[in-house]
Amino acid sequence: MDVTARQQKSFVGYEYREIVTDSSRFSFLLDGYESFGWEEDGSLTESGMTRSASLQQKAVLRLKRNRKIVNKMELTRLERNFEACMDEIDRLEKAKTSAATMYAIIAGVIGTAFMAGSTFAVTAQPPHYILCILLAVPGFLGWIVPYFLYKKIAEKQTQKITPLIEAKYDEIYEICEKGHKLLY
Repeated sequence: MDVTARQQKSFVGYEYREIVTDSSRFSFLLDGYESFGWEEDGSLTESGMTRSASLQQKAVLRLKRNRKIVNKMELTRLERNFEACMDEIDRLEKAKTSAATMYAIIAGVIGTAFMAGSTFAVTAQPPHYILCILLAVPGFLGWIVPYFLYKKIAEKQTQKITPLIEAKYDEIYEICEKGHKLLY
């Protein structure tokens, strides 16, 4: 590199950030953060993909941004709002199945209690076969019904929560648009 090439290139200080996310959200987050002045740090050659304990693909998003970027405070505020919306979407996604899981577990535990009563009835001295059968029927139902209960409640929750998630995505797009306008 000669002296003239070194003089033409000025120093740029960067701030760096790493974000661990699901690989399915990698592109969405990259697009969002680019609206706030971040760019992908291409200096690392490793892929950034890891396997978590839950066997879900995780990706590491490595970003950099000029430290002397114009409108940095407003961009940082919008970025925090973007991250809050992303967290809210995560909570809403979990809410689709959390109530259904709770009700299915409760129904399964009630079924197990009936089966325990049935077992105690048959092992009693003398055995109470009629009581055993009467307790076994709701016990088996308590083991079968949770699957259908889960499906039905999860479907209802999904229908109820999907518009809220879409509204959050619309809010994210508006935030990113504001950030993009501040950059250019």
